Amino acid sequence: MIAITKSSLRLAFALGLVGAPAILAAQENYEIQVYPSETMSPGVTMFELHSNYTLKGSRQISDIGVFPTNHAVHETLEITHGINDWSELGFYWFTSKPDGQDFQWVGTHIRPRVRVPESWGWPVGVSISQEIGWSKSKFSGDTWTYELRPIIDKQMDKWYVSLNPVLGKSLRGPSAAEPFDFTPNVDVGYDVSKKINLAVEYYGSTGTVREIAPIAEQEHMLFGAVNLDWGPEWEFNFGYGNSLTAAGDKSIVKMILGRRVGGTRH
Repeated sequence: MIAITKSSLRLAFALGLVGAPAILAAQENYEIQVYPSETMSPGVTMFELHSNYTLKGSRQISDIGVFPTNHAVHETLEITHGINDWSELGFYWFTSKPDGQDFQWVGTHIRPRVRVPESWGWPVGVSISQEIGWSKSKFSGDTWTYELRPIIDKQMDKWYVSLNPVLGKSLRGPSAAEPFDFTPNVDVGYDVSKKINLAVEYYGSTGTVREIAPIAEQEHMLFGAVNLDWGPEWEFNFGYGNSLTAAGDKSIVKMILGRRVGGTRH
């Protein structure tokens, strides 16, 4: 058996920051989720279905040929496998049904993630997620994209807080020459019982790392969400979101249903 030392874990965590090439400027409604720091347990595979419906969104094809989002349905399959106590690998398969059309395949992404092991004794959970992938240009003007997502979270009695200060970069498309954009995500939840957690989720897009966009061009959306505890094998999240600014989609309903199989669930 290979011995995993604390120094080797620190090296792997650092490589998680800089080791991959420089996803999307925003989540683009295919996966609306604020990440926790914990990775999947070793040998466990999580199958998640991300479903959402845009009640009020864009109504015209954009100048670069991207479909409108009004009344669009998005269905995303996410498969995540726990490699060891501090790493996992995720895969996404995106589909969309624009208003008045059939379901269409959108693209795929891959997402490696590493975290600080609990044995280090840090006061907060910390992990680094990276996501790189491709999507059809008619669903996203930037076809090849990369995302760097630091994750910091903390459980405090009945309260839970997670911060995701996300950086995104276009690798191919109209925005490829632009610097990293900043799309912060925040989750604040409260356990009203052992089975029910109520949360407020925030998703923003404020411009690039070089320049803050005018407020009229920024996106800020708040979701009210409920998380149900059906046991260690299951995950369930349901939420309704409204935009706080003129930019972006205005009203979305979403659901996440997940099932863990194999290994030992925490």
